Amino acid sequence: MRIHAYAFAPAVLQVFFTALAVLDPLVVVLLARARPAGVTLAAAVMAADVTANWIADWPHLRDDPNRLWRPVGLLPITLVGLFAATTTLPLHRALTARQTRYSGTVSPTRPT
Repeated sequence: MRIHAYAFAPAVLQVFFTALAVLDPLVVVLLARARPAGVTLAAAVMAADVTANWIADWPHLRDDPNRLWRPVGLLPITLVGLFAATTTLPLHRALTARQTRYSGTVSPTRPT
C-alpha cells in the first residue's frame, strides 16, 4: 500500500511539500541559533509554501470561493505568510545587528 499524502497536488508541488520535512527543521535550527540566514530562508520557504498552497487549492477555491474563509486551509496559511512577510526585514536587521555587535567584541585579557 502506498500513501500519497499530497496526491491532490501536481508532482512539483508534491516534491516541494515533501521537502518541507527538511526545510522547516532547518529554518527552526537557524532561527534558534539567531542566524540572519534563518530569517531569509524562513521568508523564502513561507513565500513558496503560501504560493504552493494557493496553486494546489485554486481549482477548489474557484469552484467554491467560500472555502477561503474556512478555519483550516488557505486563510490561516495566508495570514501566517503575511505575518512572516511583514516581520522578515525587522527581524533580519535585529539579528544582523546582534551578530555584528557580538562578533566585534574583544576577548578579555589575561591578568598578569
